[in-house]
Amino acid sequence: MICPSPVRNDVVRHGESLAPHTTWRVGGPADVLCVPSTVSALAALLAAYPALPLLWLGLGSNTLVRDAGIRGLVVITAGGLGGLTFAGKAIRAEAGIPLAKLARFSVQSGYTGLEFLAGIPGTVGGALAMNAGAAGCEIWEQVVSVETVDRAGERHVRARGDFEIGYRRVRSLREEWFVSALFELPPGDPSLGMARIREHLAVRNRTQPMQTANAGSVFRNPPGDHAGRLIEEAGLKGLREGGAVVSERHANFIINDAAATASEIERLILRVQAEVQERMGVWLEPEVKIVGDPV
Repeated sequence: MICPSPVRNDVVRHGESLAPHTTWRVGGPADVLCVPSTVSALAALLAAYPALPLLWLGLGSNTLVRDAGIRGLVVITAGGLGGLTFAGKAIRAEAGIPLAKLARFSVQSGYTGLEFLAGIPGTVGGALAMNAGAAGCEIWEQVVSVETVDRAGERHVRARGDFEIGYRRVRSLREEWFVSALFELPPGDPSLGMARIREHLAVRNRTQPMQTANAGSVFRNPPGDHAGRLIEEAGLKGLREGGAVVSERHANFIINDAAATASEIERLILRVQAEVQERMGVWLEPEVKIVGDPV
């Protein structure tokens, strides 16, 4: 069902399945779903629904939405919050910008430092929330400030130093969400930058199951090791739970191989954790965020 939005030029949907909005292609319905067209529209939307629990999605990677869906408001930033501009000598990117687009834009504009983002399947907002990284680099290394919005729809500008930043985690003392970031980058040769982007993409296509429905890396790398190595050494490549299977190409990926449900994927995550703990003596912490009510 589609209902008029409290925000001009936006649409609010009720009871819409989230499966088309996640890269695993699973997930139940959202009570309320909206794709705001601007940051101002987003702020008005939050103010209009002050009592609803809130979930943010970008491209829907790194997230497992359970089959019963989401009780509350789901805000999808991809497709709406897509501003990508210059602010002096810095680049301002809104939360819904795909990381690959930001990487190309920065390189083509004569800057370097964000090429590693090209192969990460997500958006700026999600990358900021989890300090996404690859090839030994992390997104917050290039951030000087961010714009956030709180539950009442108030907007704020925060410096990098306002956050506690670690491996795949970002902590703030406030309940606010990222809507844009300002990146200050050193100058770089566009041709060399594009070559680095192609190299990152080639490695990713060669080593990861890019042509399948997946959510990216399922588990965080434990200190001094790699989750994929531990899962492979435990002999779990190809382990299956219904339509969900541990990738033969990269063991830290679970793919939706045959119309899997979210419940099957979650059960497979738990099986991998238990088997790696038993066989390798290491407990793997999920990198993916599991949200929603169990069936």
